[in-house]
Amino acid sequence: SLSICGGFLLTGGHDVSPLLYRADKKPWCGQCCELRDDMERYILSKAVKQNKSVFGICRGVQLMNACFGGTLYQDLKSEYTSSIDHHMIPPYNRVAHQVAVQKSSPLYDILNRDQIGVNSYHHQAIKTLSPDFQTAAVSEDGLIESIYMPSKKFVVGVQWHPEFSYEVDENSRKLIKAFVVSI
Repeated sequence: SLSICGGFLLTGGHDVSPLLYRADKKPWCGQCCELRDDMERYILSKAVKQNKSVFGICRGVQLMNACFGGTLYQDLKSEYTSSIDHHMIPPYNRVAHQVAVQKSSPLYDILNRDQIGVNSYHHQAIKTLSPDFQTAAVSEDGLIESIYMPSKKFVVGVQWHPEFSYEVDENSRKLIKAFVVSI
């Protein structure tokens, strides 16, 4: 039973199946795991209904958006023109680009900053935002990099990887701490 857990972390990994957002799979979409999609969709749905804390990282934020009616770019290089490389090479604990944090968002409340540097290791991203979420941060090239569900205590997703940079980045530590404290 999910009721014994206070919060849920949705991590990176496989591509989110286009079936979740009613799209045809394009040749450039990566490997999907529909069993994982189904399991995480179930967990996310129950967690949101029970007002549990949810923190989505990379694939996690993509899944959150897709499960609530948003869509994704299946591959940024094929579908989105940008001068930013969102698929950096190691080491992953360094800044790849900047994001603008929306002052009205809980992300701003956590970080107390309107701009931060983030790492970036993804090839999918939010295309159309779910009506259940609001934007918390946007990259220099206009991609949505963080979202939150305003009606819930802590349902937040980020496109970057704070777990890779928490040892060297105070903002990453603040994000992880905010999730843990919310539980």
